[in-house]
Amino acid sequence: MRTDNLLIEIGTEELPPKSLAKLALAFRDNIHSEFTDKDLTFSEVIWYASPRRLAVMVEGLCEFQADKNVEKRGPAITAAFDQNGEPTKAAQGWARGNGIDISQAERLKTDKGEWLLYRAQVKGQAINEFLAVLVEKALKALPIPKPMRWGAKSTQFIRPIHTVTMLYGSDLIQGKVLDVDSARLINGHRFHSDAPFELNHADNYLEQLEQQHVIADHSRRKAIILEQIQLKAKQENAVADINQDLLDEVTSLVEWPVALVANFEESFLAVPKEALIYTMKDDQKYFPLLDEDGLLKSKFIFITNIESKHPETVITGNEKVIRPRLADAEFFFNTDKKQTLASRVESLKTILFQKQLGTLYEKSQRIATMAKIIAQMLGADQEAAHRAGLLCKTDLMTNMVMEFPDVQGVMGMHYARVDGESELVALAQNEQYMPRFAGDNLPTSDVSACVALADKIDTLVGIFGIGQTPKGDKDPFALRRASIGVLRIIVEKSLPLDLVDLVEASITTFGEKIKTENLQTNVVDFVLARFRAWYGEQGIAAGVIQAVAVNRPTRPADFAARVEAVKSFNTLTSAEALAAANKRVANILAKNANNANIPFDADLLQEPAELALARSLESVEARIRPMVEQSDYTNALVVLAELREPIDGFFENVMVMADNEAVKLNRLSLLSKLRNVFLCCADISVLN
Repeated sequence: MRTDNLLIEIGTEELPPKSLAKLALAFRDNIHSEFTDKDLTFSEVIWYASPRRLAVMVEGLCEFQADKNVEKRGPAITAAFDQNGEPTKAAQGWARGNGIDISQAERLKTDKGEWLLYRAQVKGQAINEFLAVLVEKALKALPIPKPMRWGAKSTQFIRPIHTVTMLYGSDLIQGKVLDVDSARLINGHRFHSDAPFELNHADNYLEQLEQQHVIADHSRRKAIILEQIQLKAKQENAVADINQDLLDEVTSLVEWPVALVANFEESFLAVPKEALIYTMKDDQKYFPLLDEDGLLKSKFIFITNIESKHPETVITGNEKVIRPRLADAEFFFNTDKKQTLASRVESLKTILFQKQLGTLYEKSQRIATMAKIIAQMLGADQEAAHRAGLLCKTDLMTNMVMEFPDVQGVMGMHYARVDGESELVALAQNEQYMPRFAGDNLPTSDVSACVALADKIDTLVGIFGIGQTPKGDKDPFALRRASIGVLRIIVEKSLPLDLVDLVEASITTFGEKIKTENLQTNVVDFVLARFRAWYGEQGIAAGVIQAVAVNRPTRPADFAARVEAVKSFNTLTSAEALAAANKRVANILAKNANNANIPFDADLLQEPAELALARSLESVEARIRPMVEQSDYTNALVVLAELREPIDGFFENVMVMADNEAVKLNRLSLLSKLRNVFLCCADISVLN
């Protein structure tokens, strides 16, 4: 049976760059799924994408589907024939549906009866008989939020389709996909290629396209762009400011990348670099250049889609484009400096934070109050925390932030410095939003941490207080992200803060705006629940987290210390046996809940094994008490692991439910004491 490579290319108008890779990957996955469902044998599906094409190469594809043995059970014999032995309508219909006569049917005998049976070997179809249908189905399943029509056609796709090519080896597979006939013609580069060219073999796709100035392999094109940028930056004794999203987007904007260096006036460097970098990267898709100290240079790299004979013309054009954007940033900066952040506080009254929770002015007042309270808890600079909280939203009222929203916070920091605010206050204007995303940096100072925590907790308490809690995947106020931010700041900075204290303090700042019934409990539980997601991403077992969560420690740093301890304990050889023993103890106490609170009496101990457990427990309890007080749960659990032998001995040699009622109750009391000692760290019975 013939095996060859199959190329499928859909030639289009320019595709959206931010979703190009996503579309191409989805196309590959859909083709893989469709071919698998059709019982086609192949080795791999590789995706290609450029601004004007989506393509896949199906390698090692067999020309025909695999043959299949088909068995179809028909009606029971009792229902297939009447009293005279003639086939019933049910039997005749079944036979017609299978393309046979009743006389050709076999019989299937089982313990439950006898049925008509049709057996046949179905020959696999050739791919050219159904390929177009599969490709169209795969395209229609792409994640396209807003498909479009073009011309007089009713066909819809993300962009108009100009060409469809389906080549199996050197053979063109005929068919119509989204109203476009398959052909060998493929479009090259829009400017460097004179006309469509004929592809002679699927294996020559990349090579022939490259001859037409198109690098269809998205990953290779991206690597070329990165190499060119780094080379140009090295030539300028600089470092290019590259982030993955921008690199991906630029890769999806060009088919034949050429990196060039351009300049702008050094006078613009008086503007904070973040604003200049933002407009270069986000508005123009340029790569700024930094010196060895991280300072912005008056140069940038851009990627053009043509290999011009006159690159200086292309450079001049891009310099003309960036100049007015930088001039805007310069104008906004100079204008904003004429008014202090403090003078903008009143203007926050014109901006609504949330209808029921009031304006940004009210929010900033609450943040200032909370930041001061947290600073008092931490022994930080209370006045600086209060001042930073009061000003923390004022940069939203500046021209710069209104024009470039992504520089909020960082511009507040720069304007605070211009105003002569203390460095702690200035730094907090930027660091209040940290961490902005997973893996982001944390606030560097305690004052910044106070403002960041105050802001996030204010949002959590306020939104919960008006009953707009997240449901499913809907979280319009990003409360889950805020919660993880709170946990990260407290845990990673080892802050001695209790969520209960923080939430209760925040509730008081709202006055009558929110409902307080179960509010503190609901907010604290919501934040604590984020530990599961946070630690889950780190690969920590759910049982470890649950063992800690049972006790509901509300100090995040303490919660984290317990998790690390249980994770370490779980690696001990005695962990499994101790977890099982704790589970057994928990089950016994649950069944005798009414009798487990009887005071323990050492004089009632009889058996050597229970005496040994009591002595060991008393010794261990005394040793771990200072450890628990210092949150040294790791060593506490190591000491608790010493109880394995006396616990095993107890359950092997002692009957808990003794006939003597006093002895039974005392043994239950001993087990209750044992369980409480373990619970001072975590409920390790959950690990079993």
